Order: sequence, then structure tokens, then C-alpha cells
Amino acid sequence: MSYKKLNMIPTMYINLKKSIGLMLLACIALSSCKKIFDLPDEKDYLSSRINYNNKTFDPILGRNNIMGGFNGDNSTQPIKFEIINARFGDGRPVTDLFQVRPTYVWTKAYTGLEKSIEEIEAKRKLEDHPLFEVRQSGEFILWAAATNDLITPRAADTTNFPQNTRYFDLRVTNSGGSAIIRDLSVRPFRERPYEPSDDFNIYSGGPAPHPKSPNNPNSRNYIRPFLNNVIGAQSDQPLRSNDDYKEVVVYIRPVPGGSGNSIRFKFLDKDSVAINPNLFNETRWDRIVHGFNMEKTNEYVQYTVAYPIPLVEVVTNYAPGGNRDHAEFSYSRKGFGGGRTVATFGIDFAIYKKGDWEVVFHFLKENPKFEDE
Repeated sequence: MSYKKLNMIPTMYINLKKSIGLMLLACIALSSCKKIFDLPDEKDYLSSRINYNNKTFDPILGRNNIMGGFNGDNSTQPIKFEIINARFGDGRPVTDLFQVRPTYVWTKAYTGLEKSIEEIEAKRKLEDHPLFEVRQSGEFILWAAATNDLITPRAADTTNFPQNTRYFDLRVTNSGGSAIIRDLSVRPFRERPYEPSDDFNIYSGGPAPHPKSPNNPNSRNYIRPFLNNVIGAQSDQPLRSNDDYKEVVVYIRPVPGGSGNSIRFKFLDKDSVAINPNLFNETRWDRIVHGFNMEKTNEYVQYTVAYPIPLVEVVTNYAPGGNRDHAEFSYSRKGFGGGRTVATFGIDFAIYKKGDWEVVFHFLKENPKFEDE
């Protein structure tokens, strides 16, 4: 190393000491100024433009509903939210939304790979919660424990009078201050125990009229399955299920006298006689639903399950879309030229109410063709 470079080291050391000293003096000066001039501590920022993208919520009773898109407008986190001044439109206090009831919360992640009911139940527990509450994110949740018996749904005649609407305000707070977002509202629909619910009148709870004759009290709508290459035994034509042709329909209905944890799949011909499930010879019965203890008879296939179905809105082998179970049934037969032709049908569905249920596919007009060509 040259003499010149060696000679620079003390100079660099002295400059460094000077820089540190100046920084310390600046810190002391700032601290002294703060004490002398009594400057306030720096506070968090709470925007005057905080709000929700939508202030009217229309949840469905009997299922978990997460609602609300809070816009904090870059306000400093954490933010505390508090529901205040809950009232009906005529000024009466709202209390039914805040009844405390046990509801399921997950303590471990559900994956769809669980091997038993016991393994599923070990991942969740019952906790007491108000039926309606605000979360730390600012989202609102109406828990599945909220039923028609506990919260009166909107009127059967479809009216929404202010005196029947539940309003509330929301106090939003951080260390920068507090603000109130006013006049949010909740207008709950009555329970719909399953989806799709095309056969269900969402206001009255009775049968839904057919969409092409909504004013005819004798008309009725049905749940429609998806159909692919299902050929009619008599017509030799593809069967249809739409507003014009109800050749195959679906019923989702409770089964009396069960254990409270079952679901069965059943198939009826045009004479309402059960079709043997073994005729659907290409069906992957282990992928129909996340169930256990499969029981196959000449009339139905039944599983032991945990409710709701699906248990969580995540993508699994049983719910590829996340929010509904995909039940697909298939069969093959020999077509013209000796090749195999495959037919598929089924439904994407959800059931929210614990119990014993059956999903019935009814071939109303003609039976599916199973015979070879």
C-alpha cells in the first residue's frame, strides 16, 4: 500500500467521527425542539373518504355470507370497526341480528383429502358468535346459524318497506381519529337449503312458478341437470332439460328417519321406478361427493357426509369450482360401428342445512338408452 493511501486513513476516521457527531447533535436538537415547542406525536392517517362500495346487503339466511368491500382510501392500519345504532326504518332497535349462537369455525385448513368424518370434525369447532358481526378486515359476516326462526326474512310479497329494513351505522377508528359511516342496511332472504334452487320461491318459500308462466299458480319450475349424449330409449334422440323441454329434472329433498349426516343419489324412470345405479357403469363413485361408508343398493347410492356440502368454498376433487359439489354420472354402450359411446349427466349443487338429503334425477318423458346399437 502506498504512503499516500496510508496517510488517508486517519483523515477518513476523523471525517466519520465528525459525521456521527453531527447526526447525534441533530437528534438532540430535534428532541429539544420537540420539548421546547411541545410538538405533538405523529398520528395515523384516517381518510375522510372511507366508505363501502355497496351499503346494502342482501344475505341468504342459513349459510355463511361474507359481505362488504371496505374502501379505506389509504388510511393507516390497524383499523377498528364497531357496529352502532342498529335500528329498523321506523326507529325500533334491532336486536335479532346480534343474538349469540354457536357456529362452526375452522381451526385447521380443510383440503378435501380427509379420510373420515372424525378427521373433518377435528378441524373445526363450535364457537359462540353474534349472528351478524363485522370482521377486522371491515367485511361483515352473517353466520349460517342465522335461520328463519331467529331472523325474520324479507316479506313474501317481495316488498321492502323501510320499517322492515334493518339499518346500522359503523364507527371506524384508528389512532388518527374516528369517523362514522351511516345508513348501511341488511335485507335478508329466507333460507334456501340448497342450490341450485330454481324450484324454490325465494320470497315465500313455496314452489317456484315456471319462468314462462310466472302468473300461473299451477305451473312449476324444476332444477335442471346437465346432459351430454344421453339418448332417449324410444326417440333415439338426445334428452333435453331447459325452459321448453323438461325431459329430465332434479329434486333435492330431505329423507326422513336418517342419522342427520347422509346423502343419497337416486334415479327414476318415466314410471317413477328406481333405475339400478349399476347401469351407470362408467361413474367414478368415489368422486361424487366427499363422503364415506358408501352404500350401493339396486335403488340408490348413499354416503355418510359432513355438512354443509361443500364444507368450504375451496377447490377440491369434489368441487372443482370451489363453491359447488360436482356430481357427474356416466355410462357407456356400443354405438354404430362397434365403438363405445359415453353419456354423462349430473349437477353442480350445494346443501347448506345439516340432515339427510337425496338428489333425485327423474327421467320424466322417456328412459335413457342403455342398450347397444
